[in-house]
This record gives sequence, structure tokens and C-alpha cells, in this order.
Amino acid sequence: SPAGMVLSVLVILLLSVLYEAVKMGKAVLLRRALLALPRSLSHEALTEPQEEEQSDPAQGSPSLMAFPLSLPRWFWFHVAQTLFHVLQVVLGYMVMLAVMSYNAWIFLGAIAGSTLGYFM
Repeated sequence: SPAGMVLSVLVILLLSVLYEAVKMGKAVLLRRALLALPRSLSHEALTEPQEEEQSDPAQGSPSLMAFPLSLPRWFWFHVAQTLFHVLQVVLGYMVMLAVMSYNAWIFLGAIAGSTLGYFM
């Protein structure tokens, strides 16, 4: 039906816009992650600095101290980048599958959505 086709084209258009938004969000997140990295990439600089050697047994056992409870800031940026990448791949494959239906209107919706998403 014509209403179903219009709805399909709009959904593909919105998926394409979302794909472009995720792509740009990933680039912004990469820039922030690079700024969060320490200038020195030594192992000591990448891990959070420890105050001093813990000699008090009440502070925790060495096995518990091996896994830091507060991870470095760059690690959380990397986790966010990974999630953005997964979302981008899923959206890309969904748009690709829609385009592979060989419907000209769906194809134009994907192109228009990519154009609009990049422009925004």
C-alpha cells in the first residue's frame, strides 16, 4: 500500500540519519578520548596512580587490590567507542539490507537520510 511504502521510506531515512549521527558522535568521542590519554604512554601513567604501598591489612587483601575499582578515564571512553561502533555496524547493516530490496524509493530514502544526517 502507498502508506506502507511512505512509512518504510521514512523509517529508512531516519535510520540513515541516525547512522550518520552515530558516526559523528564516534568521532567526537575519539577526540575526547585522545585528550583524556596521559601524555606519557608508560604503564604507570595509564593506570591510576596509587597513593602509597598499602601496609595496613584492613585496607584490603593484595588479590582485591590487583583489580582497581576506579578504572582510568580513557578506559570508559574506549568502552563508549566500542558501543558506538557496534551501534554503527548494526545500523549500517540494517540500511544495507533495506537497500538490497532493490526498491528505488527505499534507495532514495537511504540516500536522502545519509545526506540529511551528514548535513546536520
